[in-house]
Amino acid sequence: MATGLPSREDLTICFAHVAYRMAERFALRGTNIRHIEVRTLEDFQARIPEADVVLVSGLWRNELLKRAPKLKLIQSISAGVDQYDKDALKAAGVRLASAQGANARAVSEHAITLILAMARQIHLGRDNQHQRHWRGMIGDLAQREDELGGKTLVIVGLGRIGGRLAQLAKAFDMHVIGTRRDVSAGKGAADEVVPDSKLLDVLPRADFVALTCPLTPQTERLVDAKALGAMKRSAFLINVARGRCVDEAALIVALSSGSIAGAALDCTVEEPLPQDSPLWGMPNVLITPHTAGETRRYEDNVLDLLQENLDRLWRGETVLKNQVV
Repeated sequence: MATGLPSREDLTICFAHVAYRMAERFALRGTNIRHIEVRTLEDFQARIPEADVVLVSGLWRNELLKRAPKLKLIQSISAGVDQYDKDALKAAGVRLASAQGANARAVSEHAITLILAMARQIHLGRDNQHQRHWRGMIGDLAQREDELGGKTLVIVGLGRIGGRLAQLAKAFDMHVIGTRRDVSAGKGAADEVVPDSKLLDVLPRADFVALTCPLTPQTERLVDAKALGAMKRSAFLINVARGRCVDEAALIVALSSGSIAGAALDCTVEEPLPQDSPLWGMPNVLITPHTAGETRRYEDNVLDLLQENLDRLWRGETVLKNQVV
C-alpha cells in the first residue's frame, strides 16, 4: 500500500509509557491488533524492532530510530512533540502525529485550578494545615485572599488549551488577553488578542500570566528576566506548558525578591525537579508534577487519535489528524 503500513492482521503496535495503561484500554476495544507494552527505556530498546506503530512520549529517544526498521508511525501520547527529531523521522519515512486536543479540557481545568489556588491561597492553607496552624484574620488588604472577578489574565498561546482556559476564566468574570502567532485566527472567548511579539506590552496589565504555548525555538525561555520585570509585583505566573518556556533562574530571583507575587508550576526545566531546587521551599510557589493533562480518560482520548490515524492510512489518505511529519 502507498503508506507502507501493514494490514491490520500484520500490524504490531508498541505502547511505551512508564505509567499509562494504554494496552489495557486498547484491548477493551476488541481490534485484535497485535500490541505490546513497555514501561522502561531498556525494554523499549529491546522491543521497538518489532513495532510498525509506536505510542510514546517521555520514553522516546531519537537514537531509537536506528533500531526500528519497521516503524511507520509514531502517535505521540503528549501534545508536545519537541522531543522528536522531525527531520530524521521524515528522512526515514516515519510519520508523526501529536496528541493535541486530547488533554485540552484537562490542562485548561488544571490551569484555572492553579489560578484559583493562588488567588485563594490554598497552597498557604495546606502549609498551615501541615503545621497545625490556624491562621487568624488578616487586616492587611494586600495579604488577604482575593477574588478573580475583574482581574486580568494574559494567556500566552491561545490555541486549544488556551482557548478553553479563556472560556473558564470568563466564567469567573476575568478580563482575558490572549497572544497567538496568527491574530486573524480569531479571539474566541478572549476579550483581546495580540500577536506574540506584543507580549511585553500586555504583561504590565496582567494579574495572572498563564503559559499554554508549545515549546518551540521562539517560546524557549520566553518568560525571562525582562518579561518577569514587566509583570506587576502582585501578579502570578502559571505554567502548564513546558518548563523550558521559562528562564528558571530568573524566575527564582523574581520570586525571592518579591518582584512577582508567586508562581504555580506544573512543569520545570528539569523533571523531576531536583531536590536542591529552591523552588521546593518557596512559600509563594505551588508545584504539581507535570500532571495537568493526566486524567482517567486520557488513555482513551489518545487511542481515539491513534485509531483515526490508522484508519486514514489504511484508506490511503496522506494527511493525519494532528500531523507533524
